[in-house]
Amino acid sequence: MSGQWRRRLDDLFFPVVPAERLGAVRVFVGAFTLLFLVIRGVNLAEYGSFPAHRFQPVGVVSLLDAPLSAGMVWALVAATVFTAIPFALGWRFRVFGPLFAALLWWTTTYRQSWGMVFHTENLMVLYVAVLSLTHSADAYAMDARERSAPAPHRRYGWPLKLMAVLLVVSYVLAGVAKLRISGWEWMDGEVIRVQIAYDNVRKIELGAMHAPLGAWLVQFGWLFPILGTASLLLEIGAPFALLGRRLAWIWSIATWFFHLGVLVMMDIFFAFPLSGCAFIPLFKAEVALERVRRTRWVQAFGGR
Repeated sequence: MSGQWRRRLDDLFFPVVPAERLGAVRVFVGAFTLLFLVIRGVNLAEYGSFPAHRFQPVGVVSLLDAPLSAGMVWALVAATVFTAIPFALGWRFRVFGPLFAALLWWTTTYRQSWGMVFHTENLMVLYVAVLSLTHSADAYAMDARERSAPAPHRRYGWPLKLMAVLLVVSYVLAGVAKLRISGWEWMDGEVIRVQIAYDNVRKIELGAMHAPLGAWLVQFGWLFPILGTASLLLEIGAPFALLGRRLAWIWSIATWFFHLGVLVMMDIFFAFPLSGCAFIPLFKAEVALERVRRTRWVQAFGGR
């Protein structure tokens, strides 16, 4: 019996999956991260010119006693952007995989060391860390072009399972935070209603972009108990996504629409989950990547 349970636990936490699945997750996460860095690169580098008195180091940046020079910040951001390319392509991965993960960790943490924590980036950084230290470049990678496809193995399964656990834990923590702040009263909807109203009014007063739909919907009180209950259940119930592919689909689609609702009602863009990359460790990523590779525009650029 102990042997059977051991095999069941191995299949649960160390499933045998093809190398292509882990490689496809690396491609999708790497492509998203590269796009994120290209779009946000200037903003990330601008923190090098902020007044020193605003510097409040967190995480790994706590090693510093004072902020870096503007030139050093620009250099580190540039290095992060450039190392994202070989990470996504799987080129010289034993070097560039961990190097990119370390630079991304530093760059995003440095951004959060100026008085505001951008928690929406944390899951992306954790995914890159897992991928950088595992065999994610054994398929769909420049390093693997001259080799035959490796056989399915547990070494490709446990990193995906780890990323899936990180995913659901991040949502459970968000749910626990809601309960710690407002308790089960969150489900009556008034807290989220006030939050949406305040966020939009603040943005209007500051002349920033706001969400007109959210500002209009706050007049309908009956809607917010539904939204409050649904958001809390999605977060607290996230572990159900680990129990099977069908439950993973249901939870992922519902959570994607939850983030879409946050965007249209509060103008807060959770890019990583809305791109779908946050949920991809739960599914057969290689199937999605093959469909992308078969599209005309990819084939036109040599994706055959």
